[in-house]
Amino acid sequence: MSTFGTRLHDAMATRGRLCVGIDPHAALLRGWGLDDDVAGLERFALSVVESVAPVASVVKPQSAFYERFGSRGIAVLERVVAESRAAGALVLLDVKRGDIGSTSQAYADAYLDPASPLGVDAITVSPYLGLGSLDPFVDTARRHDAGVFVLALTSNPEGPEVQHAVGADGVRVADRVLDHLRGLNADAGQLGQLGSFGAVVGATIAQPEEGPAFDLATGGPVLAPGFGAQGGTVDDLRRIFGASASHVLASSSREVLGLGPDRLAMRDAVRATNYVLSWLG
Repeated sequence: MSTFGTRLHDAMATRGRLCVGIDPHAALLRGWGLDDDVAGLERFALSVVESVAPVASVVKPQSAFYERFGSRGIAVLERVVAESRAAGALVLLDVKRGDIGSTSQAYADAYLDPASPLGVDAITVSPYLGLGSLDPFVDTARRHDAGVFVLALTSNPEGPEVQHAVGADGVRVADRVLDHLRGLNADAGQLGQLGSFGAVVGATIAQPEEGPAFDLATGGPVLAPGFGAQGGTVDDLRRIFGASASHVLASSSREVLGLGPDRLAMRDAVRATNYVLSWLG
């Protein structure tokens, strides 16, 4: 199998740069006229997969919305993963795991080993137990040609108090995360390939008013949540990412899912948004 970075590069080139979040929260289920139960979850999630997975480059289920229904919800998530991949979409599971040692390894095996029922193409992780805590995820991803997206600069208002904080060595936390990703992607860069280790950077972040701008070029992909209904625009992506915009995978959920249960409308929305994102060049 080719590396995740290569598979993602090819998928964005052929299917576009939109990552569709499959996030069955209670308000969306009600908006579809469904009950907030496992039956409603299953009908919602699999309808979205049938609509968007054949045309989207990446789908991104948020694990929490399935976990809240217990084992039966996880069973639905397993079907979402399997059927999305069967339809040709890459699956990025949004789990934001972050732990140490054997626990990190267990999470990595659960999500990045293709032998697992929840094995996916890539996951999101949190680096805030220290960058070394990510080693089991990185090593497992390399072993199985999977990908890892690391939280770097998020759009939530509480984010900067940690991400912009300056350490004793004068380096900001987010800069250290981005530097670490550059190191992880160095081998792929030497081969002229997109790396498999990406950053999560909000589609509406503002660069700091004081101090240098964050260097968002890491040699890997960038997941940019918040595009579309949450306010992010193509102009925002150009402003934030500059020359690195070609590596951006823009993520949107509500703008597509809110059109359901009309499956054709959801599929058309994916195509239309991919057309808009093609303006990034």
